[in-house]
Amino acid sequence: MRSFRRRNNQNKSLSEINVTPLVDVMLVLLIIFMVTAPMLSMGIDVNLPRVKSKSVDVTEEKLVLTVNEAREIYLNKVRINLGELNYKLEAIFSNRIDREVFLRADKNVPYGFVVEVMSEVRRAGVDKLGMITEPPEERK
Repeated sequence: MRSFRRRNNQNKSLSEINVTPLVDVMLVLLIIFMVTAPMLSMGIDVNLPRVKSKSVDVTEEKLVLTVNEAREIYLNKVRINLGELNYKLEAIFSNRIDREVFLRADKNVPYGFVVEVMSEVRRAGVDKLGMITEPPEERK
């Protein structure tokens, strides 16, 4: 009878599930998500064009923001200052549903200045920012 009792006690202890490791893992995951979530909202959303894509027809009332090598900013063909960009875009998009801007920047413009322009576009409430590039040259 003793052996029978021991088996019941052993089976009883094996049937209990220890949830402490599960709780530990869930708390670690919660902390990781809490730390990384604020970092995700700080970036600038950019829809980058693919290398092989159809060309964009700019004549359909699309806003094209051009930055030349001299760091001059043009909204379509009108020159504006970086400080005015936010206000101009807010005024343009106040009555529009589709908030989309295409950015063309000279390859010699410093990356930091392009990011400043992109930041001003983002502050104006633009949902989509497309980058206009030249198609790659075909090698012969």
